[in-house]
Amino acid sequence: MMSPSLKHGLYAASLSLSFGLGSCSTPADAPGVEYAPEMYESIPYEALKQTSFNKINAFGINQRTPPIGTVPRGKLNYYDHIPKDSVRIAERVLHNPYPYTKANIEEGQVLYTRICQHCHGEKGDGQGPVGLKFKGVPNYSSGAYKAMNDGHIFHVIEWGRNRMMPHGSQVNPEERWKIAMYVHVLQINNDPADLPKVVKVNGPTPITNAESGDASQQTDGNNQNPEGQAQAHTGSETPGQGNTKAHNGSM
Repeated sequence: MMSPSLKHGLYAASLSLSFGLGSCSTPADAPGVEYAPEMYESIPYEALKQTSFNKINAFGINQRTPPIGTVPRGKLNYYDHIPKDSVRIAERVLHNPYPYTKANIEEGQVLYTRICQHCHGEKGDGQGPVGLKFKGVPNYSSGAYKAMNDGHIFHVIEWGRNRMMPHGSQVNPEERWKIAMYVHVLQINNDPADLPKVVKVNGPTPITNAESGDASQQTDGNNQNPEGQAQAHTGSETPGQGNTKAHNGSM
C-alpha cells in the first residue's frame, strides 16, 4: 500500500509536469523550426529591398548604377547607338522609315503639340511659353535650322542638344520620326498651314507592329489616324491663376 507522503509527492510531480508541458506548448500560429533559412532569406542583395546598411556596396545601398551602355530590356530600338554629340553622323546614317502621308504628318502635328510646342512654339519659331521664359530656343525657318533633315531631328529628340534635355525615354522612335515630318512643315514659313506641301505619298500608311516596341501609343494601327486630339485650340478649364482663359494656340 502506497504511503500518503509518496502519494502526495507523485501527485505534485505530475501536476508540475503538466504545468510545464502546458507552458512549453507551441502556439497555433507558430511557423515551427525554419529549415535551411537561406532558401527563404536570399543571400544575394535584393536591389529593391533595403532592410539594413550594406557594408559592401557604395553608400550602403543594395541597388547599383547599371554599367555604362546598358539598355533596358525591350528598349533596344529606343536608341540609335550613335553618340550624343555625333549629330552629323546621324544626319548621314539615319533615314525615316515612314512615308510622308497626310495621316503621318498630322499625327506628327498632334505629337509636336503635346511634347514640343511649350518650348518651340506653335509655329516652330521658339516662342512657346517656356521658350519665352528661358530664351535661346531656335527658329526652325531660319539659318541652318531650316535645313535640318530627319536624322538630325530624330537624334536631337533622342539625346537633346545644348539646353534641350533628352527625350529618348519619353518619345518612342516612331513618334520621333513623325515629329520630324511635322518639323519640316514649320521649316517652310513657320506656318502649320503648309502641311500639304510636305505630303509626298498618298494612300494608307503601313500598319506598325506594336509587339516590336516601335508602335506609337497615339496611333490607330488600322489606319494610322491620331487617337483623340491635342486640343491645342481649347483653353484650360483651370488656368490656376487669374480669371483670364488660358490658351495653347490653335491647330
